[in-house]
Amino acid sequence: MTKIQIRTKDGSCPSYVYRPAAGAPWPAVLIFMDGLGIRPAMLEIGERLATCGYFVLLPDLFYRSGPYAPMDPHAVLTDPERRKLLTENFFALATQANIMSDTRAFLGYLETHPDVKPGGIGTTGYCMGGLMSLAAAGTYPDRIAATASYHGGRLATDAPDSPHLLAPKIKSRVYVAGAIEDQSFPDDMKERLEQALTKAGIDHKIETYQAKHGWVFRDMPAYDAAAAERHWQTMVALFDAQLKR
Repeated sequence: MTKIQIRTKDGSCPSYVYRPAAGAPWPAVLIFMDGLGIRPAMLEIGERLATCGYFVLLPDLFYRSGPYAPMDPHAVLTDPERRKLLTENFFALATQANIMSDTRAFLGYLETHPDVKPGGIGTTGYCMGGLMSLAAAGTYPDRIAATASYHGGRLATDAPDSPHLLAPKIKSRVYVAGAIEDQSFPDDMKERLEQALTKAGIDHKIETYQAKHGWVFRDMPAYDAAAAERHWQTMVALFDAQLKR
């Protein structure tokens, strides 16, 4: 792993780069983190994905809020005051508009890196990052060839910037995995997203895992080892099919 700084319109974004052991150049994957920030469990995603043959970029989407200590999901999720601070100090600045602006810089970094294979890249995201992954596919359709979203929330709402409204612009293959009993992505929202992607003619698949929101990360109360492994299988299959052709 190498820690770098990527210059964005609003500042300098700490980011983490992972490379396979050999065989450059490699296809690239951009990871959009979840709403609990950069911490060991999040960094492990980049590390493992690199072993699958990908050049991985994992930016810290909370950089506008300044440096912060790694968060303990158990503490944050059970403490109303900590959740309030997270919302006011971090989420308030990590808006969809801001992160889509940042994504231009992330893509620019990948496009000019000598170790990155030319062509479309893959994106994956978790929780809030799942929304960002899907939004990026519609915002930068000519640059993104594969899009994954795991336990993403608010993917198809009445908001004017809802990701499902970008479906007509998407050119990538899309895979979305939701959780059961997830208030941020209930059945009616899944159906709305399904209809939007189908109408737009997008090659896509939406599944509901028999797991709870946040199942991928080992430090989350909802961690589910079997579902987490299924996430790896589906994600790598998507990227291999679209980026290693």
